[in-house]
Amino acid sequence: MSFYRYLAEGLFFGFIVCIFAGAFISLRARQLMNSVLGLAISLLGVAGLFYHLGSPFLALMELLINIGVVCVVIAFGIMVGPKPDQAAEKRPPPKRNRMLAAGACLAASALLLWTVLNTPWNPAIARIGDFTIRHLGESLLHQFCLPFELISILLLVAIIGALIIARIGRYGARE
Repeated sequence: MSFYRYLAEGLFFGFIVCIFAGAFISLRARQLMNSVLGLAISLLGVAGLFYHLGSPFLALMELLINIGVVCVVIAFGIMVGPKPDQAAEKRPPPKRNRMLAAGACLAASALLLWTVLNTPWNPAIARIGDFTIRHLGESLLHQFCLPFELISILLLVAIIGALIIARIGRYGARE
C-alpha cells in the first residue's frame, strides 16, 4: 500500500476513535459542561468522517448544526442544570432497569450486525468532486433545500424552547 492509503486509513480510524472517545467522555462526565464537550468532540469526528468519505457539504452542515446544538445544550445546562457546588446524587438505577437496558443494547447490536452482514456492499466509484463555493451554493439551494430548511426549523424550535425555560426560571416559578 502506498503512503497516502495508509494516511487515509489512519485518518478514518482517527475519526472513529474521536467519535468513541467523545461519546465515552460525554457518558462518564459528572459535570454537564464536560458532557457537552464530549458531545462536541464526538460530533466533530462525525463531521470528519463525512468529509473523509467525500461529502464536504454534509461535513459543513454537520459542523454548522452541531455548533447550534451545542450552544443550545450549553444554554440548557446553564439554566436548568445543577450548580457546580451542588453534589449529584449517587443512586444506581434499579436492577430491572439495568437488565432492560442491557437487553435493548444487545438487541440493537444484533440488529446492526445482521444489517451489516446482509447488505450487499458495492465499492464507491472514484469521482472528482466540484468543491467550489458556487457548486456548494447551488447544491444548497436546489438539491439540499428541504433538509437545510428542516434543520433551520429544528434549531429555531430548540432556541425558542431555551428561551421559554429561561423565562420560567430554574424551578418553574413565573416571574
